[in-house]
Amino acid sequence: MNGVVISDASPLHYLILIDVAEFLPRSFSEVLVPPAVIEELSVAETPAKVRQWIAQPPAWLTIAAPRHAPNDLGLDLGETQAIWLGEEYGIRSILIDERKGTRVAQERGFLVAGTLAVIERFAGHGWIEFEEAIARLRATTFRFSERLIVDARERLKAKRP
Repeated sequence: MNGVVISDASPLHYLILIDVAEFLPRSFSEVLVPPAVIEELSVAETPAKVRQWIAQPPAWLTIAAPRHAPNDLGLDLGETQAIWLGEEYGIRSILIDERKGTRVAQERGFLVAGTLAVIERFAGHGWIEFEEAIARLRATTFRFSERLIVDARERLKAKRP
């Protein structure tokens, strides 16, 4: 997964909270988000740190609206717009965490990565320390299977010389 990527709200939300979002432009040439994702990250219930970040997004984050985004995928608006945006622009990589959104995106031919996969990728490049990032993630509301962490550790260990 390289080049341009579309992001749903959840991966951005958690990468911002654990202070690793700034590594996204090292991994992707451009990060696109639809307007619904901006709205989700701006609501009062979102942590202030995330709201402040999205209020003044970095230059590498591009907001783009799909021309056609019928809400017929059975997903929330952010996921729906992200998938339609990818289809319109011919972008096949998407960052998404929710199971149903992941399944729908994969069925439509997208390469899907979630927050944990992005953290693993950053750690694999040596940009962040995996255990430290996971500890910070555990302090948030993010929920994941411990098996995913064990598997990521094993893959990272196998990459080391």
